[in-house]
Amino acid sequence: MLILQLAAILLASKLAGDISVKLGQPSVLGKLLVGILLGPAVLGIVTDTDILSEISNIGVILLMFIAGLETDIDEFKRTGKASASVGVFGIVLPFTGGYLAGLMMNLTGIEAAFLGLLLSATSVSISVQSLKEMNQLKSREGTTILGAAVIDDVLVMIFLAFLLSMAGGDVSLAEVALKKVIFFVVAILVAWKVVPLALKFLAPTKSTEAVVSTALVICFLYAYFAEMTGVAGIIGAYVAGLAISVTDYKHKVFEKIDTIAYSIFVPVFFTSIGVAVTFTGIGDDIDLIIYLSILAVLTKLIGSAIGAKLSGFGWNGSFGIGSGMVSRGEVALIIAAIGLDEMLITDDLFTTVVVVVLVTTIMTPPLMKFFFNRKEKEEMDGQNKAKLKG
Repeated sequence: MLILQLAAILLASKLAGDISVKLGQPSVLGKLLVGILLGPAVLGIVTDTDILSEISNIGVILLMFIAGLETDIDEFKRTGKASASVGVFGIVLPFTGGYLAGLMMNLTGIEAAFLGLLLSATSVSISVQSLKEMNQLKSREGTTILGAAVIDDVLVMIFLAFLLSMAGGDVSLAEVALKKVIFFVVAILVAWKVVPLALKFLAPTKSTEAVVSTALVICFLYAYFAEMTGVAGIIGAYVAGLAISVTDYKHKVFEKIDTIAYSIFVPVFFTSIGVAVTFTGIGDDIDLIIYLSILAVLTKLIGSAIGAKLSGFGWNGSFGIGSGMVSRGEVALIIAAIGLDEMLITDDLFTTVVVVVLVTTIMTPPLMKFFFNRKEKEEMDGQNKAKLKG
């Protein structure tokens, strides 16, 4: 059954991606939508099994690892302040909007704050694919989005720990902050001293694809260590990619990992998002879903855009960055699951949040396409005017 499901996912995702591109949208949008078509919500050809979930998890880890490999470290350093501004403003507005919405829904203060925190989360795994397709991953805007996502993840998780401690959970804010400090200190030291030596030591060995296998080990260990210290695994994978990107083996690793990832794991990840959708009981909460979806998209889009604008970007570039931060993805789902366990949200609200997360994920690619196209047109118009003056 698994083999048949994989065959269906790979065939359908490639065809859907091609159709999406022909319609003027990023291919990832078609892959997300075809997952809904294949899943239990419509045709029922593919079901959300544990095995597919694990394959999907590997897919998103490899996707972020590739993003790290393609990141220009010098540009990453130059966009540090911009990333911080985008990350902070991309939390303030969604949190405020979510908190006020929670109070209007008659939630308690802590429950409303938790809803605000949910809407503050960001997952740029979908954005990374859109940036790659638009050749913007290495741009100043693309690097800012990736840096802001790291900052966003760390801040949201620290705030979550603070909220859980207020709610009476057995959570130490100091411990959570310390774990994150430990992750980044160890990650940087290992990237500086261990990663280059490991690759250099194994490169001459006679084992098949020794360098690529070593790179995968580094990627998975970083992702695991990140999760163990309360940082999202995708952030760990991204940092691992950054570590290898400054070595002499960057291009060899990228070519091989790109083939491995996009042949099976990444398509499963994109499609599985849609497969997880169920329309059961949605009709009863459709008004709330629409309201929270609009709130989630606009607050993150506008908040992040303000942060980018204050950092010197033009409005089209700022909204391009803001659109890249809209998707809540697996980060918000993890937070929602924690809230459900801690009884900070009800089962019904959890279902609503899952749908809202899906909506933000599907909205991200076309929004990015729209604003980045406007940015490119603006730049071309500026160049043409400069030529005419010259």
